[in-house]
Amino acid sequence: MSSLKVAKLWTRLDGVVRCGVCENRCEVRDGSTGICGNYLNIGGILYHLGYGRLSAIESRPIEIKPLFHYWPNSTALTFSTWGCNFYCPWCQNYHLSFRRPRETDDVVSTDELLRMAKVFGDEGFSASFNEPTVNYDYILDLTPKAVKEGFYVMVVTNGYLTKEALEELVLAGVDGWSIDIKGCPQMRKALPRVDHTVVFRNAKTVLDLGGHVEMVYLVVTNTNDFNECVDWIINNHLKFLGPKTPLHVNRYYPAHMWREPSTPTDKLLRIADEARKAGIEFVYVGNIHNPDLESTKCPKCGKVLIVRDSYRVTEFYLDSSCGRWRCPRCGYEIPIRGRYIPHKKYYFL
Repeated sequence: MSSLKVAKLWTRLDGVVRCGVCENRCEVRDGSTGICGNYLNIGGILYHLGYGRLSAIESRPIEIKPLFHYWPNSTALTFSTWGCNFYCPWCQNYHLSFRRPRETDDVVSTDELLRMAKVFGDEGFSASFNEPTVNYDYILDLTPKAVKEGFYVMVVTNGYLTKEALEELVLAGVDGWSIDIKGCPQMRKALPRVDHTVVFRNAKTVLDLGGHVEMVYLVVTNTNDFNECVDWIINNHLKFLGPKTPLHVNRYYPAHMWREPSTPTDKLLRIADEARKAGIEFVYVGNIHNPDLESTKCPKCGKVLIVRDSYRVTEFYLDSSCGRWRCPRCGYEIPIRGRYIPHKKYYFL
């Protein structure tokens, strides 16, 4: 028990403790963990069992998250732990997300992670691969140190945190959020107990607190791709987040337990077109390797401003002479967080 860290967000109830990290709000009995397997009740105290027990560490491009309007062409030291607070049957990283942390797993300190980022020459950190929510206390400890050293910190998440946990992370310095949209209230085939409105509520909270958000809609065949679901997602995006928040419409491929066929390309293009017509200014189609569909174009004049290929920026034409990123042709302001890192090459191992 001496090697475990006491969790920050929990309350003691009659005979159990309630975890306050995510909206599952698990009530955990003594000697047990919640759904994600990361928060353990020992004698009426909630410990973060997964703290620092990292399952992967790798330097990766920011564009692969995907974040297209955040520190363009930078790389982030990407790390993950074990477990998840969702169990999506199409999860590509199920070998990480469906495995729980163990006390025998090695622990990587936040200081060691900082040292590695400096060695790799990364501009920031990314909590990804599995759900960062289950590694909440570790990210909360890492972030102030990283920000003090000049790094950014971002997360790739399902966005199902409690509002308290979310606000703590943003105020600590986690300012980049790639948030997955799993579906809509009308879904029946998967994730029936998830309140999908929480994702948009939390994305809006991040924006209200000054963070950067990009939404990622993985279009899963015969699951979250029906018309009512598409309309609900587009309408909530505009209602909660507005027209300037980027939307990534991504192709699904069969994985783990889900064997529905890959998303048809024409369906992705139709959804992206509907989103643009509804008023979302920056809509991208991903997971099909088409640079044109991942390029940033000016919503006002149509000029191509940023070209991306293989998760790297290959052309960048934005003007920042007035202190903000603007289209050099018509002057329309383009929302970009952080610096553009020119000429930085990255090679997958």
